[in-house]
Amino acid sequence: MFGFIKKGLKKTQEVIKNVVRGEKVGEKLPKEVIEEALIEADIDYELVEKIVDKLPKEVERKRLKKALLNHFPYQGEEFKIGEHRPFSILIIGVNGAGKTTTIGKLAHRFKNEGYSVILGAGDTFRAAAIEQLSIWAEKLNVPIVKTKQGHDPAAVAFDTISKAKARGIDVALIDTAGRLHNRVNLQRELEKIVRVAKKADPEAPSKIFLILDGTQGSSAVNQAQIFNQIVGVDGIIVTKLDGTAKGGSLFTIVNQLKLPIYFVGVGEKEEDLIPFNREEFIDTILDALYQPQSGE
Repeated sequence: MFGFIKKGLKKTQEVIKNVVRGEKVGEKLPKEVIEEALIEADIDYELVEKIVDKLPKEVERKRLKKALLNHFPYQGEEFKIGEHRPFSILIIGVNGAGKTTTIGKLAHRFKNEGYSVILGAGDTFRAAAIEQLSIWAEKLNVPIVKTKQGHDPAAVAFDTISKAKARGIDVALIDTAGRLHNRVNLQRELEKIVRVAKKADPEAPSKIFLILDGTQGSSAVNQAQIFNQIVGVDGIIVTKLDGTAKGGSLFTIVNQLKLPIYFVGVGEKEEDLIPFNREEFIDTILDALYQPQSGE
């Protein structure tokens, strides 16, 4: 969690500190300063109003922490691989969100936890995506199912799950093409991938993870809602959190989507995908607002 605090929210902390700068930072802060800082961190305005609504004019850290926790409904529960084999995870999201890289990082994590892994290069729209995932497979020494650019991605999903079953592999991670949430033909393709995956295994996909680009902040919520309507999303992974000052948008994401954030990406290295923890996240924001207090 140290990396998450130092890397993941560094820029978000900076924008909060810029708002607080000049204030007498200590045990209490003016309510209006807190409000401005939370908005600058890209928490939705209406949600900020709810957070500060019942706070006094001068707010202690503990009081604000309680209010923030109350408006972040998901604990950041640890993601665990279920008992069903193969445990198949379908990765979806818009172009450029970091899906393929996230799959590589997930494969690295699961392999380190003792699970066998297979990759499915279901982004058949881009040859570069197939190549990128192939590099990850070679680097991690895990099998991959791939085909030529332009081939049916649903067939890749089917073959990946089928091979995982035949070889007794624990986890199947399946990539998909980046798709705009408002393109009907791509929506139907995604529905087909899920439908065909179930032919290989009635319980597939075990989970559907939506990858959101952290640099888009709260604007990513609308696209996420449509993806959720199309196929149903089980959890969120937020990428590129280290590259944005919009870390507060995680509040907006969980409040509007009613979905847990399982992981956050805070860099390019294999280990830079870390489990999300609600309390650590909120404490990091509070540290930017207040001098760190002993016993917190």
